[in-house]
Amino acid sequence: MNYLLVYLLLLSAFAVVFFIGRQKKKHDYIDILWGLGFILSAMISYLLGNKPEIGLLMVLMMLLWGGRLSFYLAKRNIGKPEDFRYREMRDKWKNRFELVMFMRIYLMQFLLNALIGFPIVFVNLQGAKSPDFFTWLGLAVWLLGFVIEITADEQLRRFKKRAENKGKLMTGGLWSWSRHPNYFGEALTWWGVFLLSLTGDPGRFWLIFSPVLITFLLVFVSGVPLLETKYKGRKDWETYKQKTSKFIPRPPRRA
Repeated sequence: MNYLLVYLLLLSAFAVVFFIGRQKKKHDYIDILWGLGFILSAMISYLLGNKPEIGLLMVLMMLLWGGRLSFYLAKRNIGKPEDFRYREMRDKWKNRFELVMFMRIYLMQFLLNALIGFPIVFVNLQGAKSPDFFTWLGLAVWLLGFVIEITADEQLRRFKKRAENKGKLMTGGLWSWSRHPNYFGEALTWWGVFLLSLTGDPGRFWLIFSPVLITFLLVFVSGVPLLETKYKGRKDWETYKQKTSKFIPRPPRRA
């Protein structure tokens, strides 16, 4: 029953944002909800469960990770024209646009949010034992991923802020070790969450579907492929590709 309540409330949040986006003709609000969705399901499940220490740690992790992501996207989207991706969808799905948008975008993101965040909900509702090896390993992996993600984002922000870099590629700092260090950091945080979920019970290894799913999405579906396609054919990009790892950071190769 508690699982049902968690996901009904999460679905309600997606429905509310859909109606706001429909009224404002601005569906990129759903991007802001992505991080907030994990916070919502984590907090609700913690309050409904037996409040394990590991669960509280996971809630705090989601507040940091999801809060930072949603704040960044809110600054980018609120008060600005609708993101070009959603404008293209309006042109593509002219007939019954709102219905298709809800079914294919909002419900899909709800499902992915629920699946990826499930280890947190599971630990909160099923409980967890005292901290052990998996706790500290998971926390270390999560912290490493979080630091990599925020460092890469900050390096990119500072690079873009400088007028002389307009139109140029970011190839320094962490971006010289990976073409997508921010996405690598994000994936690593979810591997950390998975390891934390094994606290006191390695038999929960089946929860590995969560980090596998987010890593697959980032590398093969939504993150890396979109940017790789965007820059494909540019001379500076092709040179950058030859020297720099696609995803997992490693020292740059010599030209």
